[in-house]
Amino acid sequence: MSKNLPINTLIELAQEELDAATKRLGKLQQERNDVETQLNSLVNYRDEYHARFTASAQQGTTAQTLRNFQAFVDTLDAAINQQRAMLVIADQRIEQAKPEWRQKKQKVGSYEILAARGEAVLAKQAARVEQRQADEFAARAVRMRAERASS
Repeated sequence: MSKNLPINTLIELAQEELDAATKRLGKLQQERNDVETQLNSLVNYRDEYHARFTASAQQGTTAQTLRNFQAFVDTLDAAINQQRAMLVIADQRIEQAKPEWRQKKQKVGSYEILAARGEAVLAKQAARVEQRQADEFAARAVRMRAERASS
């Protein structure tokens, strides 16, 4: 019905808050995806490095080369563990942001329900006014016909 109802202003403000919360949640999810991609890259690199070293070690290797390999794999494992910890933190941040997003979404929905109810009340009132006017018009028409008939 009316686009200038106060509830529409509240809906717009609540929608802006929801949009901001959605952006924050999306950013956190993107950051999480980036961390997971990096973790997968590290794991794949370690696995490939291990496979290449194992293949070349079959030809024979020195103790120093074996120590260097183990030190590098240990460094990769530490980086993988650090990345896994970052993934857990990223998941926690997402879970912490979800309730705020749900609350903002519920707020918008509540306002929209109130607006719909208000519009239904206004429509019902408008229909009553229109019906009353139609009834009055019909009554006048009947009176005018009756007056013409009696004249």
